[in-house]
Amino acid sequence: MDPVAVTLPLAAVQTTLLASVRMIAFLVVAPPFAQRGVPGSVKVALGTGLALAVAPRLPQVPSASTAVFFGDLALQAVVGAATGFLVYLLFAAVQSAGALVDLFGGFQIAAAFDPMSMTSGAQFSRLYQLLAVVLLFASDGYQLVVAGLVRTFDALPLGVMFSTAAYGQSLADGLTDMFVAALQIAGPLLVVLFLADVGLGLLTRVSPALNAFALGFPLKILLTLTLSGFALLALPDILGTLAEDAATTVPAVLR
Repeated sequence: MDPVAVTLPLAAVQTTLLASVRMIAFLVVAPPFAQRGVPGSVKVALGTGLALAVAPRLPQVPSASTAVFFGDLALQAVVGAATGFLVYLLFAAVQSAGALVDLFGGFQIAAAFDPMSMTSGAQFSRLYQLLAVVLLFASDGYQLVVAGLVRTFDALPLGVMFSTAAYGQSLADGLTDMFVAALQIAGPLLVVLFLADVGLGLLTRVSPALNAFALGFPLKILLTLTLSGFALLALPDILGTLAEDAATTVPAVLR
């Protein structure tokens, strides 16, 4: 039997490769796909599959020399990683809120290494991070993140670099929004813990013989464990808002 010859247009192959590099770089950095629980082979397969689905609607890149093509691959890797980092800043607010609860509640002493994020964190920091990942997959919030990634090709076609000034401004705004969202999530509990510290300070002034320092740790831990459920009630709505921001803000930055 004669071998079957399959001919692929070079421009279409190059377009698909460039799109897959941007998507893979995005998935490596952006949550929830950036977790180490998601194998690297899955990220590559998912990015390649999305690129195959998106490539037919993209304008084909004209054939170029090998050096120019590798330069375009590096450019798409930078674009994907940069947009993924913006999404990471949005969702880092959840882990930052958990870190604030650990700090004010006295759990920071028991910080341990987290192999999922390759960072050290205490109990509530890891709890908030794992809940955020679970809620993103359970509520289909990850689909909004992927939709925002697909829309980046409309805002920034292949072979075009984004404005560094606009991106720097977006980074500054993202850091501000991260701190604000972290305070919104953990704010009520932090107020209670602060009032507990004030009460212990007044108690020390009234009765200096009382060891308020030894009493403060178990009291704050009890308050944190008792009232932490109220802080978690706002987490689903906040995550939904963050996913919508990721789907709209990132493509708008690249315009």
